[in-house]
Amino acid sequence: MALLEVDDIAASYGNSQVLFHMGLKIEEGEFVTLLGRNGMGKTTTVKTIMGLMSPSRGTIRFDGKPIHKEPSYRVARFGVGLVPEGRHIFPNLSVHENLVATAHNGLKQANPWTVERVYQLFPRLQERQKNLGAHLSGGEQQMLAISRALLTNPKLIILDEATEGLAPLIRAEIWSCLQTLKNEGLAILCIDKNLGPLLRTADRHYIIEKGQIAWNGTSDAFRRDAESLRGYLSAA
Repeated sequence: MALLEVDDIAASYGNSQVLFHMGLKIEEGEFVTLLGRNGMGKTTTVKTIMGLMSPSRGTIRFDGKPIHKEPSYRVARFGVGLVPEGRHIFPNLSVHENLVATAHNGLKQANPWTVERVYQLFPRLQERQKNLGAHLSGGEQQMLAISRALLTNPKLIILDEATEGLAPLIRAEIWSCLQTLKNEGLAILCIDKNLGPLLRTADRHYIIEKGQIAWNGTSDAFRRDAESLRGYLSAA
């Protein structure tokens, strides 16, 4: 049984249907990407997984439990951590306060993430720990958003636009962090537009087109099919 199973999901905003027959699977410890042009349903898929939207059809199972009817706080307690698009950190709390606000080991992980471990992963956050969230750069805010999700000690972490708008050096630091997390056995679902590091890091890829999966496969298969897949990823 996969860690996460999304099966035949449909979801709408009012009368506008966005997801039609959406499905994907993630095994324990697997790094999976969700790719596609803007407006194809990537963020909506994340919202349905996280309990922020209710699907009108289909099932979502996490660690064997159906979660598609659960509220978002219960999905998080089951072990799904989210790094949302836009980061959504607390701007009027310090870095340290942002971190301790979410720190929890409800699943009794053997080697839990702590504030100290997060500071080792992102030393810049330790340097800025007294600064308000609003006073951080975009890259520092993304580091904080990732760290905040890790401190819930999830089995799966979902990143929506992992490195969008970040400087190249910061992007490289984020990708290095994600490789470290993969090496430690954390399952990851990543949405991003930077194919180079995704192809180097991820085990498998899903391409979404108009609310359903148009292609899925490994990085090697992606490279072989790159020419035919270009239209799914480019706005041109």
